[in-house]
Amino acid sequence: MIYITGDKHGDFSEVYGFCCKNKTTRDDLMIVLGDAGINYHASEKDIYLKDSLLQYPITFFCIHGNHEERPEYIGSYYKKIWCGGAVSFEPQYSNILFAIDGEIYKFGKKKGIVIGGAYSVDREYRLLAGLPWFQSEQPSEKVKKRVEKELEKIGWKVDYVFSHTCPLLYEPTPKEVIGFEKIDRSTEEWLDSIAKKLQYTKWYFGHYHDNIQYADAELLYEGIKELGKEDYLQKLGR
Repeated sequence: MIYITGDKHGDFSEVYGFCCKNKTTRDDLMIVLGDAGINYHASEKDIYLKDSLLQYPITFFCIHGNHEERPEYIGSYYKKIWCGGAVSFEPQYSNILFAIDGEIYKFGKKKGIVIGGAYSVDREYRLLAGLPWFQSEQPSEKVKKRVEKELEKIGWKVDYVFSHTCPLLYEPTPKEVIGFEKIDRSTEEWLDSIAKKLQYTKWYFGHYHDNIQYADAELLYEGIKELGKEDYLQKLGR
């Protein structure tokens, strides 16, 4: 089974309950749409959470968010081919995989491209408070070119898009929010240009801490769904 959920920020307690209830195994997959929080510190401080997740009867497939470091900048990660695309992993945590932006993965007969990253609206607060913030949070120009090159190879047609933030056409944040005009929306603008050219069945994203269904997209937060299905298997409020 392939499941999908939104930001976890280091709290996987609801996922553990879901796994127990549904008797999942390591053959089952949980896609996390960014901000898993597993590499929040990018140091040994993350070991406790990783050790905990190692006990979960499921495999995690994590998209890059804006509250975590990219695995390629952490020395303990390696790369391997998984489901047709490259992933980052640590050998001692075999059930925790990190997607690489621009890679296209095969899930049965379906294909999905991953486009992680986003701008942190709490960046200034985190810097002032001494909390982790990573300059690599948004996709670089190199990453953007790679994504477009990979989409060009497959004729700009894919079943799923997995991202952290979203194209402008799905953006749920109201413009009345204080400071909205200061938000760097370059990633959303770029994703919007991708969405206008790309043929896709469903675009999944997180980041906005809400649960919203669109005709061809879905914003997920605490809910858990089976990939490609409409109904929630678990929906919790925080």
